[in-house]
Parts: sequence; C-alpha cells; structure tokens
Amino acid sequence: MGCDGGTIPKRDELVRTKKKSEQKDKVAELAFLWRHCSISQTQLRDPVVACGLGRLYNKDAVILGVLDKTTLPESAKHIKSIKDVKELILTPNPSFIGGIDKGDAYIDHQSSPYICPVIGLEMNGKFKFCFYWSCGCVVSERAVKEVKSNVCHKCGKPVSESDLVILNATSEDLDSNKVKMEARVARLKAEKKKKKDEVKQESESTASVNKIAPGPSSKTVVAKTSEKNGVKRPAFGLGLQTSDFKKTKGDYSVASDPSASSVYKSLFTTSKQAKNQSRAHWITYNPFYN
Repeated sequence: MGCDGGTIPKRDELVRTKKKSEQKDKVAELAFLWRHCSISQTQLRDPVVACGLGRLYNKDAVILGVLDKTTLPESAKHIKSIKDVKELILTPNPSFIGGIDKGDAYIDHQSSPYICPVIGLEMNGKFKFCFYWSCGCVVSERAVKEVKSNVCHKCGKPVSESDLVILNATSEDLDSNKVKMEARVARLKAEKKKKKDEVKQESESTASVNKIAPGPSSKTVVAKTSEKNGVKRPAFGLGLQTSDFKKTKGDYSVASDPSASSVYKSLFTTSKQAKNQSRAHWITYNPFYN
C-alpha cells in the first residue's frame, strides 16, 4: 500500500534523520554587531561611545541608561556613569552608501560606514579594530602592530599599551579589556583619594597656623576717629562693640551742640532748616513743621 503504481521511494522518505540546527548567518550577525547600539539595538549614529569592554553604544542611549538603570541590559550593568564610556573619533568611509533597505537593490553588507585612517580597512568585523582610551581615536589592530609608535596614529597624542581597548572583543581580548578597565578604575580612585588627602592636609595646616598666630582681637583694636568740619566720628566696621563707646546723655541734642557744623546739623529734623522747610523731609516725608 502506498508503493503501487510503480513508485520508487527514496531514502529520505523512508528514514527519518535528525534535523540540523539552524545556523546563524555570520555576515549578517557581524554587520548587526558593528552597526547597532548594544543597549537600544538601534543603528549607530554620532556621537558613538564605547565602554572599557569594547562594546559600542549610542551616547543618548547611555545617558538614558545611567538615569534609569533598569533599562540597561546585563551586558551594560558595569556602566555606572557617563565617565565609564569614551566618545570615539571615527573616520568616515567615503565609498559607503547608506540609506534604507527597500529590497529593490543590492546592498553590500560588508561595506562599513567607518574605516581605519591609517591603512583604509573597513570596520565591518572581519578585522580587529581598537581605540585609545586617552584620546578616543579608532584604528585597526593591524595598523597598530605594523606601525609601532608611542603616539596616536591619528591625532599624535602620546599613548600607551594600557590605553588600548579592542572593540567588540571576544575570549582573550575580552579578558584583556576587563583587566585594563579594572586597573584604570583603581588608578583613578587612587588619584582622587590622593588629591582629597592633599586638600585635607592643606586645610589642617592652615587651621594650625591660624591657631598659632591668631588675628587681632576686637578688644585690642583701638577705635580710630576721623575729624571733618570740627566733628569727631568713630570709625565703624573694625569689629568694635557698642559697649566700647560712652553713652550720650538723654537731653543731648545735635542742634544745640556747638562743636557740630551747620551741614551736619541740617541732616536732622531738629535743625532750623528742617523745621522751616515747605516740602516733605527725605526721612519723615511729611513733617511740615510750623
């Protein structure tokens, strides 16, 4: 039954074989990894930043993740602040053709929007790329190995081996990036603590100097007087207390003081000019003395 009529069954029709697991397209996977943000999974756009482990992000996605840490994936939990990432200086690829994939034209997924500024390799995942943490310039690893130098190949700033971070690192390179990141964080903490201790020591030394040689006391300050138009006035603002001056008598009047000048007397409402004026006084506004 089922084999009549001269049909000849094939082996794959009679013997069930185990299906092979679906394999990922490595080309598409690399293109997505090098062109999309590791947090928001959106396309990379300037400004592009990278963490100490070498993963690529959009800067706005990192800022939102720092503000709300619940939105950060497990791969980005090590980012505590914006200082944990470095803004990258990328070199655009002049031959890259971007745009939306409409399906009506051939798109080369191996083409990358960025290239190495030294030897022109495209940053598409086929070749290792790295950046210097001190300056943020991105170059290919082949350029670093072939053109050995103590300065950056792009900006010319001095760099060291400990500043080199491999982008989208895997296995051994990822472990190396992690060790460098931990050493960098420990060095920054030590420098911050040292600076804090120096400020504290400086403040303590200043306080001890002030204790040994205190400033003049208010009791030892002699009241300075200035004489103008025959009137002696105390110089205020020297930290003197009111008890240092003698109290005047209750029946004292400036208008009857023979030592006071007419200009000084005119400042008070008890003077003849104030009593005889026909307009409002500048203090009382409406005395109108008769």
